Amino acid sequence: MSIKKIISGGQTGADQAALDAAIEMGVPHGGWVPLGRMTENGRLSPRYNMQEIDAINYDLRTEKNVTDSDGTLLFSSGTLKGGSLLTKKLARKYLKPCLHIDIEKKDKKEAIEIIKSWLDVRKIEVLNVAGPRASESPVIYDAVAAIMKSVLHLSAEKRGRHPASVTEAVDTLISMMTKKEMFTISRFSEADITHPSKDLIQFVTKRFGLDDGNEPLMQSCMFVGNSEKLNPEGASAVIVRELWLRLHETHRLRRVK
Repeated sequence: MSIKKIISGGQTGADQAALDAAIEMGVPHGGWVPLGRMTENGRLSPRYNMQEIDAINYDLRTEKNVTDSDGTLLFSSGTLKGGSLLTKKLARKYLKPCLHIDIEKKDKKEAIEIIKSWLDVRKIEVLNVAGPRASESPVIYDAVAAIMKSVLHLSAEKRGRHPASVTEAVDTLISMMTKKEMFTISRFSEADITHPSKDLIQFVTKRFGLDDGNEPLMQSCMFVGNSEKLNPEGASAVIVRELWLRLHETHRLRRVK
């Protein structure tokens, strides 16, 4: 199991829960949305990297997400209906793998084990996640977000020990540092952190595989750095800056005399 991308239709509820989990875990995301990026709560936030179809057609959006993925993970809170039922029918039509998880019948641990096994057997890399909107199931967002974060964490472990997100990279760096090193970096000025040493950048680049195909971390760096394109050194600079911001916050009170 090694998920390379999460896609969904961008609707409230299950769709956005999966996208938010992907963003938090540093996994590339996307998917098709209707023209205008409309959801039941209005226009979808630009933070989501989605593509618009040429019509305000939710069924066509659903169909394209099914066909563009290796398989669909379908969540429900009870029986399937509406767009969720259509998703299952479309997966069958196009002979695409589809797994249905009813959160009323499966607890989190059981759901994760089932999903993990299914992903392994089906060799899913681009995963479409669908399910009810928030107005149909007030509990679906939290349930799907929790399950998907755990699933993506397991997928990252299988890829190797390289972190998949900026947050994980910063956590790793801090775990490797002495208190003196953390205090020293926390005292850096804005100018210091804007032009970090080449040795530090090279260390971060090599340590986290940014020059060796760690695409999830690269995508996370672009998201955090608000940049459409970064080279490995630029991505490392984003991580170093986030490290400084973290330490600047956690150590600033110790510097007050």
